[in-house]
Amino acid sequence: QGITAERRQCPLCLWADSSIPQKGKGKRLKQAKEEAIAEIDHYRLQREREFRHKQSNIMGSQGNLSTKIEEQTTEKIRDITNSFHKYMENVMKQLLNMVYDIKPEIHPNYR
Repeated sequence: QGITAERRQCPLCLWADSSIPQKGKGKRLKQAKEEAIAEIDHYRLQREREFRHKQSNIMGSQGNLSTKIEEQTTEKIRDITNSFHKYMENVMKQLLNMVYDIKPEIHPNYR
């Protein structure tokens, strides 16, 4: 008797109770299935919302990081270019002076 009472309480176990007509069992099983599907869909949507929220938080911070890195890179390139233009002439003069300043000497190992 304990088992039959449990089966009556369980909507998905109505198929085991022979006292309920076949049409009623089918309707109840179909209704229980629809309720379960609706509950699963609700849970899935809730989890997807939570996932999208977490993903937007993470991706948003990554988007900010990539923007900051781009700005820093552009600034460094600008600084290097300015430095190049500023010191190019002096470096070329020093290089040419070193090339043109020829001092012929005999090597100390030469006899």
